[in-house]
Amino acid sequence: MTQTNDRTDPATLRTPTHGEALTHVETAIERGDLVTLFGRCTVDYDGRAESYLGPGDRLVVLKPDGTTLVHTEEGQKPVNWQPPGGTLDAELVDDRLRVGSQRTSPSESLEVEFERLTQVSAFDVSDATELSLDGTEEDLRQRILDDPDLVEAGFTPLATERQTAAGAIDIYGTDAEGTTMVVELKRRRVGPDAVGQLRRYVDALRRDLHAEAEIRGVLVAPSVTERARNMLAESGLEFVSLEP
Repeated sequence: MTQTNDRTDPATLRTPTHGEALTHVETAIERGDLVTLFGRCTVDYDGRAESYLGPGDRLVVLKPDGTTLVHTEEGQKPVNWQPPGGTLDAELVDDRLRVGSQRTSPSESLEVEFERLTQVSAFDVSDATELSLDGTEEDLRQRILDDPDLVEAGFTPLATERQTAAGAIDIYGTDAEGTTMVVELKRRRVGPDAVGQLRRYVDALRRDLHAEAEIRGVLVAPSVTERARNMLAESGLEFVSLEP
């Protein structure tokens, strides 16, 4: 098994066990990475119709927006797929890795079960092209400063890059009731790491002010993973969906 640790390159497992692959895929999905898997697998689709592909060597792509693609050695189009908007998942079934996507509207599922795995890779898909197309965190910050109501009605920015012991807060301000707000900005889909960062900023600011200070933490990003959304709720933090 070989794994690269430099996040500027794909983190890759070669001939992993199914358990190793599961951990790798779950972490990548939470992080919002693009995932590719190659190996011998079967494919089940259930929804507007039903289909089944028997064992074969295939390339499977899981995209952060919920898209799932299954490719063979032929043709430019996938032999099966799920469009954006699905929920990605991974599990072990009878000690075999199963990945797929579930959608509710319409109700359908695509499941890929691997007999063996040759390679699993996770890619941080932020690159120069995406930066140019989707904008930067600075673009997102300026958009909010120009129209603070995008966060919520009555939000008043007071400072940017306000320093705390945990780092610099992207936007520091108050809500319509005068309650302190910590706003953390991310330009792309985020996972648990961003929630932990916001929580550290809120805790550090509370220490700077006083232990009983009421502070709201708000994560602003295009979207969050399901696990990140649950962590936000558990921590009493909030999320606002906003593109740069």
